[in-house]
This record gives sequence, structure tokens and C-alpha cells, in this order.
Amino acid sequence: NRCASMGVLGNALRLNRQPEEALPVLEAELALNRRYWSHDEENILCSQGNIASCLADLGRHDESLVLKREVFARYKALHGVSHERTIVSGANFCISLQHQEFWDECKTLVRDQLLPA
Repeated sequence: NRCASMGVLGNALRLNRQPEEALPVLEAELALNRRYWSHDEENILCSQGNIASCLADLGRHDESLVLKREVFARYKALHGVSHERTIVSGANFCISLQHQEFWDECKTLVRDQLLPA
């Protein structure tokens, strides 16, 4: 479908080091997901995670961290800490924290959230 195609295009642009072109495509994909598939929170979270990665690629690390924190919290609420997607989302969030040198928050996240999983 058109929405999935937009996601593929946005991610291809991002992975091809064209995050400026990727961001509006990924944002449009998220808007379509919210409009037509608002019940499918997994797809919405995936879209938000892709946007967060793109924001980081653009050097917009603060915005990226806010979004990654939200995505991790929603996965944790939906599936619990032991679910694969929660763990991957938490690991991605932790890597972003490390890049921004938020060591204490990263250590707390690993110790309290990811290790028990």
C-alpha cells in the first residue's frame, strides 16, 4: 500500500545519507498511519522510531531523545519489559543517551529496565 511504500522510501533515503529528504516522507507516513490505522499502535511506534532515528541523523538529538523515550515507554506499557520490541527500543534509546553523554540515565535504564528483561 501507499503508506508502506512511503516508509520504505523514507528509510531508504535516510540510510542513503539523505535525512533532509527522508524526514518529510517519514512524517507523512506517520500521519497516514495515524489517520487510517490509528488502532495499529505497532506501526505508529515503528514510524515514530524511524522519525527519531532520522532526527538524530539530522543532528536534532534532543528531539530524537524525546521521541525515543516516548516510543520505549509505549512499548513497555504495551508489552512489558521482556518483549523483544521493548528491549530493542530500550537499547536504541540507551545508545542515543550514550551519544549525548547522558551516562547516569543510560546506566539507570540498563540496570533497572533492560537487565531484568
